[in-house]
Amino acid sequence: MSVAGAHSRLFIDGEWRASSGGRTIEVINPTTEEAVAEVALAGPADIDRAVRAARAAFDDGPWPALAPSDRAEVMVRAGELIARRGDEFAQTLTLEVGSPQAIAAWQPVAAKLYLDYYAAQAPVYPWEEEREGIRSALLVRRQPVGVVGAIVPWNFPLALTFPKLAPALLTGCTVVLKPPEETPLFGFLLAEVFAEAGLPPGVLNIVPADRTVSEELVKHPLVDKISFTGSTRAGRRIAALCGEQIKRCGLELGGKSAAIVLPDAELESVIPALAPNTMRNNGQTCTNATRVLASRERYDEVVEALVEEIAAFPVGDPADPSVAIGPLVSEVQRRRVEEHIAAGRAEGARLVLGGGRPGIERGYFVEPTVFSGVDNAMAIAQEEIFGPVVCVIPYDDEDHAVAIANDSSYGLAGSVWGSDPEHAKGVARRIRSGNVAVNQHTLDPAGPFGGFKQSGIGRENGIEGIESYVELQTIPYQRS
Repeated sequence: MSVAGAHSRLFIDGEWRASSGGRTIEVINPTTEEAVAEVALAGPADIDRAVRAARAAFDDGPWPALAPSDRAEVMVRAGELIARRGDEFAQTLTLEVGSPQAIAAWQPVAAKLYLDYYAAQAPVYPWEEEREGIRSALLVRRQPVGVVGAIVPWNFPLALTFPKLAPALLTGCTVVLKPPEETPLFGFLLAEVFAEAGLPPGVLNIVPADRTVSEELVKHPLVDKISFTGSTRAGRRIAALCGEQIKRCGLELGGKSAAIVLPDAELESVIPALAPNTMRNNGQTCTNATRVLASRERYDEVVEALVEEIAAFPVGDPADPSVAIGPLVSEVQRRRVEEHIAAGRAEGARLVLGGGRPGIERGYFVEPTVFSGVDNAMAIAQEEIFGPVVCVIPYDDEDHAVAIANDSSYGLAGSVWGSDPEHAKGVARRIRSGNVAVNQHTLDPAGPFGGFKQSGIGRENGIEGIESYVELQTIPYQRS
């Protein structure tokens, strides 16, 4: 299937079906500002059809009854097919998201990694275990949670589908996947892959929808769990809707991650490793190190080194492999980022790099931007900007650095950089954040991922990611 052109159908119950409402949306290439496709959007009736297909596949279909090893075989085949079509996926992501080639090419690799990782858990995960109780013997079983509504964001739409989809499929759940209206094209390729891999009809349904119609998925009484990645504001609404039905939900939300550069850090190696993680995916990454904390005695040195490194990032067409910074996803997103930059200047922060638009005729570009002289109370240090903007904040001593890092309504990620890894690890332990790396700013998919505070509820990735898609059943019994 070519992703360019018109896509008038939705993937429901293993078939391509016409949208009931006839609503469509143009997919805009953020690099050229031109429409590259027209895609059908689901209406409330389509959401209902998709949910009922998933419900029937769970209640009456073969998928939940298969042995985990049999489900794993389908997952592995899907991963192989994604790898085979990796270039096609990557080109699609650059086309609709504006992701640089390195970011786009990584996403199908990540998708296969998740599928293979969770498939490998099939023979070792404790699906049933015998325990000695107080009054009787116990059989503790882990059963699939049921029908899952998976809502994924536009910034990493393919990669962030699989921390939800892979463990859900492994456990025997069925899924209604809701791609974002801004970037729905990857979903058409995904539907083809899983159909070819042999996934039974109704186990995976893919229905792009806008925010209003997406609420129909969240509220649907036949959906057992919602898994959402996106903004904290949207997560707050989803949590409220799920709360009304006592519906399970997992929320991976925003971040304002701090990178603490300790006084003994070797900047020659630290800054080249840190700088790309302040701007990853054109700044549109929830885990980016958007607050860099530097000791006062080395503050100017850190600012100068960071500016020099970021200023060298090539900005332009993300289809060019040499480009590090592409456009933002939309004109709306660019306007929001520019408003944050203006607010930072008004608050008194010093603009030491960027702040405007590069000299590129078309596309939703914003220059890589660095602010110094930032107080952590400023809005640019507290609010998630979701663009290529980083704040450098001074601290007095280690305790002060930890206090600044923790002075946020978010707690998703972070990092600590220093010449003594054990000491840096001790600092990391004091940070109230779900993921804090030492001398790197990366995540490991085998480790649980999620946030403290307003960065979310629950965990994805690792063995803990499986736990999010099972219900525990206890069977007490007397041994004969």
